[in-house]
Amino acid sequence: MSAKTLTIKEDILGANREKAEINRKLLDGHHIVMINVMSSSGSGKTSLIIQTINRLRDKYRIAVIEGAIASCIDADKITQENIPVVQINTAGGCHLDAQMIKKALDTLALGRIDLIFIENVGNLVCTADFDLGAHKNVVVLSIPEGDDKPYKYPVMFVEADVVLVNKIDVLRHFDFKLDAFPGIISGMNPSAKVFPVSAKTGEGLDRWFSWIEEAST
Repeated sequence: MSAKTLTIKEDILGANREKAEINRKLLDGHHIVMINVMSSSGSGKTSLIIQTINRLRDKYRIAVIEGAIASCIDADKITQENIPVVQINTAGGCHLDAQMIKKALDTLALGRIDLIFIENVGNLVCTADFDLGAHKNVVVLSIPEGDDKPYKYPVMFVEADVVLVNKIDVLRHFDFKLDAFPGIISGMNPSAKVFPVSAKTGEGLDRWFSWIEEAST
C-alpha cells in the first residue's frame, strides 16, 4: 500500500516538473526572472514584497502572483501599489502548482515585465515540493516562529536560495538564536544565503535588494 502511494506522488511531481520547465522556458524567452516566496502564514511575505516593489520599481517592471486558499486580501494590497497582480485561490489546496502558475502567466503582459514575485500559500509543509518554474526560491521565517523550524520542515530550507529571517525588530522579545541560525541553515544547505531583516522598519533589506539585482542579471 505504501509503495503505491509513493508511486502516485512521484507521478504527480513528475508531471508538475514538466509543466514547470515549460513555464521557465516561457519566462526565459521574455527575459523575466521569477522568484517564489514561501513561508507560513503571518511571516510577513506581503509586507516584504511591498517593500521590495517600492525599492526596485524604478529599475524593474514588476508583477506579482498571489496564492491563497481563499480571499484576495493580499492581492488588494499589491494592487494599491499600481503593480500587475494575479490572484490564485486554491479552494483548500495547501500549495500552488506549475499549471496554476501557467494560467496566471497567460493573463500577464509578459513583454512588459522584468521581475515576477510569487507569494505562495502560507504553508511550510508542501509548497517546496512543487516546482513552479521559478528561477529562485525564497523562504521567509519570522522571529516569533522560532529557530527550530528548519529541523521540523527541512525540505523547505534545503530548497531555498535565500532564507529571510523577518521581524528582527521584535527579536528581544523572543528566544530566537539569531547568531547561531546561519549555521543551522548552512548545515542543511551550504549554498543558501541568510538575511536577517525587518519588513516593518527596513533594517537589513539592502542585502535582500542587492541579491535580487544579482539574481536578475
